[in-house]
Amino acid sequence: MRPSSPRPLLVRSIPALWTLALGLWGLSRQNSVWRDEAATWQVARRSTAEIVQLLGNVDVVHGLYYLLMHGLFELFGPDTTVLRLPSVAATAVAAACVAALGHRLAGPWAGLGGGLALGLLPAAQFYLQEGRPYALVAAGAGVSTLLLVALLEGRGRAVHWVAYGGAVAVSGLLNWLSLLILPAHLATLLWCRAGRGTGRRWTAAAGAAVACVLPLVLFSRSQSAQVSWIPPLTWHMLIGPAVLLAVGGAGALLDRRSPHRPDGLSAAAVGLPLLVVPHLGLAGLSLIQPLFLDRYVLFSLLGLALLIGAAIGVAVRTVSRRLPRAGWWLLPAIVAVAAVALLPQALAKRSPASRVDDVLAAADDVRRLKRPGDAVLFFPSARRDTRLVSPDAFSGLEDIALARTPERSGTLKGVEAEPARIRAAMLTHRRILLVTDAPAVSRPPATERDRTKRSVLRNHFRIVTDGQTRGRRVTLYERRV
Repeated sequence: MRPSSPRPLLVRSIPALWTLALGLWGLSRQNSVWRDEAATWQVARRSTAEIVQLLGNVDVVHGLYYLLMHGLFELFGPDTTVLRLPSVAATAVAAACVAALGHRLAGPWAGLGGGLALGLLPAAQFYLQEGRPYALVAAGAGVSTLLLVALLEGRGRAVHWVAYGGAVAVSGLLNWLSLLILPAHLATLLWCRAGRGTGRRWTAAAGAAVACVLPLVLFSRSQSAQVSWIPPLTWHMLIGPAVLLAVGGAGALLDRRSPHRPDGLSAAAVGLPLLVVPHLGLAGLSLIQPLFLDRYVLFSLLGLALLIGAAIGVAVRTVSRRLPRAGWWLLPAIVAVAAVALLPQALAKRSPASRVDDVLAAADDVRRLKRPGDAVLFFPSARRDTRLVSPDAFSGLEDIALARTPERSGTLKGVEAEPARIRAAMLTHRRILLVTDAPAVSRPPATERDRTKRSVLRNHFRIVTDGQTRGRRVTLYERRV
């Protein structure tokens, strides 16, 4: 296959299958589920009415994703495969989009290289197997960018502008920070000097997408306390993105050696804004309210992968001109070397230790230690996610601090009783199981309820068994005689 010979189906399918294989490898992470995924799990198991009630109080930004996962759990049942497979499939779609973009903009080798590179990027490998919406947003970004390029090439019609706006809107409903892709696409239009007609149609499609997402943006502001834990932006937080931008910039410089196109489209014109603008936009927003987390702009990695692919395409063409047969083997060699170099990262991302904690491991400890008549406490109350994900492990245990269940209260962790009632309930039991964080990730008690729990346990109970597993701690207390 010559570098210029178009084989779009092959160019798209190989990266998609490669990424799918990477996603299925070690998908269960040794049957572990961490706290963020536990939120998805427990909300998806609620009824539609209960999910809608929850979204009025918390996590409205993930509402569409929760409803999607609710449907999948209803169809296939809750387990780690159903939880994570949508992210695997979405990343495979994103890889196919990168491959298609690279093929159109810089040739088939650039498409293959970029599509294969996406699945190897460490951040992509992390969220590739994550039961959260970020990979789905990346897929939406890939589809919308591919549609935009087709429209700029003059291949699209009105229905394609509608599809473009729809893809941006759906991505925004999955995470409204994905709207940062719009200024990136605007930069591409300006780079390519798109005509006024194209600019007007893009503005209409982008405006319609923003209008669809704007109610979510406005309503979510009332739940901004959920992200109050994110630290303010500091210079050291920009080191990682700066490295990515440097790699992407090098790819953009190499892309200048690609054949010139009369429409101004190139891998650099599409990939560099897609990589740079979302990071800059998120950094700017973080000066107003701290929001700088890499997962919020995970979709920008599509730009990085596209630029890496463009650099590979240049390398293959250069080698092929001098050593035609060697050109065939350059891409497989690069992928093999990268896969081996990143193997420790890949293995780490697929281990339970790659996440803060493991909800299922704590549930297994409770199942092993409990006896009929025992009580259970959660410190902080958010650690009740262990029970919500694995209710069978807690059968026969009385949740003595709980006043209203998460389902009835429309919350993630339920509503607990007043401190005095918690104290009185604790003193009526001989044995109490405490589910909390391991010391390495624990925080001091932040509420009077949690301070009461700790005080009563310290003054009236003794530790019988104390175990830590994968970031969670389960301690069995027995009443002092």
